[in-house]
Amino acid sequence: MARQLQSDRILFGAVVVLVLFGALMVYSASAVMAAEKYGSGYYFLWRQLAWAGAGFLAVAVMMHVDYRRLASPLVVFPALALEFILLLAVLFADRSHHTHRWFHLGPASFQPSELAKIILTLFLAFFLDLRKGQVNAAKHTLSPILLVAGMMGLLVLAEPDFGTTLALGLVATAMLFAAGLQLRYFLGAGLSAVPVVSWLIFHSAYRSNRWAAFLNPYADPLGKGFQILQSYIAVGTGGITGVGLMEGKQKLFFLPEPQTDFIFAVTGEELGFLGAVAMVALFAVILLRGWRASAGCPDDFGRLLAIGLTVMIVGQALVNMSVVLGLLPTKGIPLPFVSYGGSSLVVNLVAVGILLNISQHAS
Repeated sequence: MARQLQSDRILFGAVVVLVLFGALMVYSASAVMAAEKYGSGYYFLWRQLAWAGAGFLAVAVMMHVDYRRLASPLVVFPALALEFILLLAVLFADRSHHTHRWFHLGPASFQPSELAKIILTLFLAFFLDLRKGQVNAAKHTLSPILLVAGMMGLLVLAEPDFGTTLALGLVATAMLFAAGLQLRYFLGAGLSAVPVVSWLIFHSAYRSNRWAAFLNPYADPLGKGFQILQSYIAVGTGGITGVGLMEGKQKLFFLPEPQTDFIFAVTGEELGFLGAVAMVALFAVILLRGWRASAGCPDDFGRLLAIGLTVMIVGQALVNMSVVLGLLPTKGIPLPFVSYGGSSLVVNLVAVGILLNISQHAS
C-alpha cells in the first residue's frame, strides 16, 4: 500500500508564526512613520499582509508540485535565462535609494536579486546531481558552476547589492560542501576572495564607512556609527522582557528603516531577550526541519535542494541578526518572513513550499 504523503506540519507552523509575528512587528515598527509620511499607520501592514497572502498561495502551489519535476533542463535553464535578463534589465531601471535593485510596477515593486537566490539553488541542485561523483572535476563541474554563479553574483554586485552577493556565495558554498567538494577548493577560494573583497570594501565609500563603523562605531556616533549605535540602544533597552509591544522609542526616527533591516532591534527593545530568543528558536526549528527533510530525501537532487533552501533562509536570518547585534558590518539583508518587503517574503515562502514538498517524500 502506498504511503500517504504528508507535509511537515512543524515546519509549516513555525513559518506561519514567523509571518504573523513579522506582520505585527512591521506594524509596530512603522505605524508612526507611516502615519506621518503616508497618512495611515496601517500603510506598511496592509501591504505586508497582501504579500503574505500571495506568498502562502505560492506555498500551496509548490506543496503540490512534485519537486522532482523541477529537476528538468526545461525548467532550470529557462529559469536561469529569465533571471539573467531580469538582473540585466534592472540595471537600467530608475534608481531607488541610490541603487538599481527594484522594478516598480505601480504601487508594487519587485527585486530580482531575491529571486536569484532560489534560481541559483535550483541550478546547483540540478547540476550537482547531474555530475554526481564528479563534483571535484574542475573542467566539467566546477568551471560551469563558477561561470553561472560568478555572472549572477557580478550582476547583483553591480546594482550594487553586496549583501545579497555574499548570500549567494553562502548558498553555493553550503551546497558544494554537501555535494562532497574537497576542502582544498574551499581553501583556495577563500584565499582568492580576500583581496577581491578587500578591494570591493575599500574602493567604495559607503562600504568602507560601514567597515569603519563596524570596527569602532563610537568614533563617529552621529555619522558612520549612528545606525549601529541606535541598534545597540534598542536591544540594550529591552532587557529581559522588553518595554512592551508598541512602546519602543528607537523606531521613532532614530533607527533608519526600522521595519526592514533593523526589525530585530525593534523586537529586542519591545519584547526583550525572551522575545528575541523566541524568534531565534523559530529559525532553529526551520533549520532542524529543513535538515530532516534533506537527510530523509530519497535522491541527491532533493537532498541538495533542501540544503540550499534551508541555508538560504536560516543563513540570511543569522546574518541579519548578527548585523543588528554588531557582530557583522551593516548590510541591507532583510530578516526572512519578518522584515517588511514583498520580494523577500514571497521568495522565501516559495522556498518553504518546495521544502514542504520534499518533506512529503522524506523517509
